[in-house]
Amino acid sequence: MSRPVRPLTAAAAAARDALPAPDAAAFDRLASAVLAAPGAALGPVLRAQLPGVTGIRWLRTAGPAPTARAGALSAEQWSKDPSAPHRSHARGGPLQRGRKTGGRTSAHGHAPGALAAPRWH
Repeated sequence: MSRPVRPLTAAAAAARDALPAPDAAAFDRLASAVLAAPGAALGPVLRAQLPGVTGIRWLRTAGPAPTARAGALSAEQWSKDPSAPHRSHARGGPLQRGRKTGGRTSAHGHAPGALAAPRWH
């Protein structure tokens, strides 16, 4: 049995209308999950719905406090869709900035720049 779909707020509906069709389905799932608990704080709700730190990163970019309620989001904040892959993985780590990927970081088996203790025997 499926869960009933909550009607979107006017701000969420305006943001959904601006999305392409494939992204609209993911947005609907996220928005209905967030709006299912209108009195709950956004921080814990997004943490439960989105992988990793995506929800926290979205809260920083969209601007609301983690204790804000879903009903308080504006259309501009809803348009910053946290489930969109191009936004949730926007920050690159050190491996994405040119460092070699895979394998050892050092040829001698220790941390880069470190050497083994000398053997005097």
